[in-house]
Amino acid sequence: MLDVVRLRVLSAVATHGSVTAAAKALHYSQPSVSHHLARLEAETGTQLIERFGRGVRLTSEGRLLASRAAEIVGRLDAADAELAAMVGLRAARVRVAAFQSALSVLVPPAVAALRRQHPGVDVRLVDAHPTVAREQLRAGEVDVAIVFRYDDTVPDDGIRYSHLVDDPMYLLSLDSGQTLTDHRDSDWIAGCEYCRDEFVQTCEATGFTPHIAYTSDDIIVDQALVAAGLGVTTMPGLALRSYQAGGVRASELSSGFRRRVYVATFGDPPDPPTTTAFVSALRTVADA
Repeated sequence: MLDVVRLRVLSAVATHGSVTAAAKALHYSQPSVSHHLARLEAETGTQLIERFGRGVRLTSEGRLLASRAAEIVGRLDAADAELAAMVGLRAARVRVAAFQSALSVLVPPAVAALRRQHPGVDVRLVDAHPTVAREQLRAGEVDVAIVFRYDDTVPDDGIRYSHLVDDPMYLLSLDSGQTLTDHRDSDWIAGCEYCRDEFVQTCEATGFTPHIAYTSDDIIVDQALVAAGLGVTTMPGLALRSYQAGGVRASELSSGFRRRVYVATFGDPPDPPTTTAFVSALRTVADA
């Protein structure tokens, strides 16, 4: 069987064009490289390099073996990196900040899948509004943030955003009204300031300004108010998957009113293995 170290040396000579350059790239002495090449020629029973001017060049046999050696060395290096990442995952940690409905619907199955593959990973979860989650991400307090926006643009703030899923908005009421304008004269229940501003702008774009009678950022409270006949509200699909009160009718809005959910990381790529593994598990859940 051919020696892997000698194959690596031959591949380096082919890549760098000389024994001297190969020795420098491999951090070997020049005599050591020459020795490995001589031993490889003895193992194969054929001449692999020949003198050419002041240097050397590969023979046809040498070029053939060098091309195969590059494949072998590349596969071994990849396997070594994958194994190192897997070993590192056994005692690693990933800290995740997410808004409430993502934390209740998307994150639990992703964490469960991650732990099935890597039981030693320590997962820390933080319930945080997107604004807070981004601050925690930039401060290094979390490794991953799950955030949402209502438009298609993302801020140029040094954070790396990757689109995860679109989250459609629903109209919640007790009657058969299915559009915002069906309830132009109703009392409305609005959520957090960020969501409320987007909601008002959407209503105004359809021709009316909503009368906001109640404000609450708690989906259980919001739906209880609707169930009691005190008003109507809008709510994203992820929140409804987390909880839906009996008797409350949910109609998906077709006005393009939806939020885009992103998974965000900070710093130069690549991300740590634990972060990459969690994001992969999260994406599998979101795509299901």
